[in-house]
Amino acid sequence: MEVVLRFGGVEKSEGDPDPWPTRISPGTLRRVFGYFRPHLGKVALYVIVAVLESLTVVATPLLLQQLVDNGILKNDAGVVVTTALLAAGLSVANAALALVSAHISGLIGEGVTYDLRVQALDHVRRQPIAFFTRTQTGVLVGRLHTELIMAQQQFGYLLVAATSALSVLLVLGELFFLSWFVAVITLLMVPLFLLPWIRVGKVLQKRTVRLMDMNAGLGGVLQERFNVQGAMLAKLFGRPDEEMADYRDRAEGIRKIGVNLAVYGRISFVLMGLMASLATAVIYGVGGGLVLGGAFQLGTLVAVVTLLGRLFGPIAQLSGMQETAQTVVVSFSRIFEVLDLKPLIQERPDAVELAKDTAPDIQFDNVVFRYPAADEVSLRSLEHVRAARERDEVMADVLRGVDFHVPAGTMTALVGPSGAGKSTMTHLVSRLYDPTGGTIRIGGHDLRDLTFDSLRGAVGVVSQDAYLFHDTIRENLLYARPTATEEELVEACKGAQIWDLIQSLPSGFDTITGDRGYRMSGGEKQRLAIARLLLKAPSIVVLDEATAHLDSESEAAVQRALKTALRDRTSLVIAHRLSTIREADQILVIDDGGVRERGTHDELLALGGLYAELHHTQFANPVKPVVDDPEEDDEPEPLPQVVIGG
Repeated sequence: MEVVLRFGGVEKSEGDPDPWPTRISPGTLRRVFGYFRPHLGKVALYVIVAVLESLTVVATPLLLQQLVDNGILKNDAGVVVTTALLAAGLSVANAALALVSAHISGLIGEGVTYDLRVQALDHVRRQPIAFFTRTQTGVLVGRLHTELIMAQQQFGYLLVAATSALSVLLVLGELFFLSWFVAVITLLMVPLFLLPWIRVGKVLQKRTVRLMDMNAGLGGVLQERFNVQGAMLAKLFGRPDEEMADYRDRAEGIRKIGVNLAVYGRISFVLMGLMASLATAVIYGVGGGLVLGGAFQLGTLVAVVTLLGRLFGPIAQLSGMQETAQTVVVSFSRIFEVLDLKPLIQERPDAVELAKDTAPDIQFDNVVFRYPAADEVSLRSLEHVRAARERDEVMADVLRGVDFHVPAGTMTALVGPSGAGKSTMTHLVSRLYDPTGGTIRIGGHDLRDLTFDSLRGAVGVVSQDAYLFHDTIRENLLYARPTATEEELVEACKGAQIWDLIQSLPSGFDTITGDRGYRMSGGEKQRLAIARLLLKAPSIVVLDEATAHLDSESEAAVQRALKTALRDRTSLVIAHRLSTIREADQILVIDDGGVRERGTHDELLALGGLYAELHHTQFANPVKPVVDDPEEDDEPEPLPQVVIGG
């Protein structure tokens, strides 16, 4: 049976970034403790330091008792000086131990967070591309970063609370030792202090979690709007007044909760000070009467009041321990939810290496493919709330019984209408997805029998929208091969027809490309992507409309670069312009998820099928000459509505 908790006890609305309840399965707490096993030595050391720190807390009041009773009241200067020095030494020791315990606590908390963060990032890195197409990036980043920070902070509070529990036990024990009557009065006063404190603590907890959710929501919106593409879309099609109204509403909600938190936070400190003052006044009154009655000495009263001052702080910390522990468990559960999502595409234990430095052949054998359903690749809590209605949809087959062979070292072009399945085929070769039926072989090996590293090293891709990191040209190129020398960088850029441009830049290779490379033109980005491909030196090249949307001059430069990139390599090329694939060894016409025609350029033209129709659409001029007869329809016949693209 699973227990369903709203994160931090806060009800979520549809507009929240993560409106789904967090499910805490049995054994979650045990799983959390499992992350502490590598740090058991530090935990043991922390316990020792905490015990010593607590002993210094309770030892100081006893010294004050001796100072008053045996020093001041008996006019013994030696006792006064000795006990004062000892008390000062204990204070210094307490401060030093507090710093040591804080350091050890930080090592444990940060160590656990580090282990969990690295494991989560590595796990997410292994997820298929379908995971990222459904996940809201801002929510995922918040889950892996912001919430882990919160869990680490709350974990630090738990360690402090553990020390506080030990301090409370020792202080109460010493109070009973000095005066059981005063100790009982103190215990009776504790609930009067705790009840309002616990109430304020719960409110603070809920408001804090709510504030984090609202900040995450605003952060997700800003991430979408303020990247280059989002900013461009907003400027071209956006509604600035409405968007600013939405920003203001979100910021206003954050402001209100922030003010509320400030007030409640101040109330908590006021309550602590008030109750401590009232308790001190009561103990002074009761204890003073006992001193006057001879029940105990003045030094005992001083020691009791000092102990009292060191009791309410730890009790206040313990009062919020349950809420803090719940927050830690929920935060860890949300990370475990990600860790428990098994990658749809995994490397087999007995996977083999693909031979290097040899261009392999590619074989599609009765390949069937449908895109995976949402429940197979993603989590509800990482998707947009409106995506829930799509989770039960049955995905139709995109590819149906695809068979073709790409001989080693040859170029095969894929053409056909938009949505026919061309890009899907190239994604399967890169193993971004696995086929749902049939087999894809590279170099005679089933793609699923190859190691990820060898496949990744063998396949190089240049897509229609070349992606560049917001970094220097050098770092973008070295991403393909970090060990490349300066000479190899220059050689790759010459082969990609981009070296002259880089030479002309004031900073050369150290020029910043901008977010997604937007400081570069489309053709320049494509050529940099080809240079990156040449540095990688793959044996299989996939070009997914690499020359689409380029002007004639840029296309000519990219085509020259591609001749270098494709030489002696097995290549799959999706062609937007049929003129770019006239020399392909074979052309596959893809339509409705299958291979409709295959052959060379001349053979397909002679066949007079879909390829000939596409070729005619691009190169023929079907417009009729204008006639003088006004009754004659002089409008040209409409062009066939066929798009040549992926």
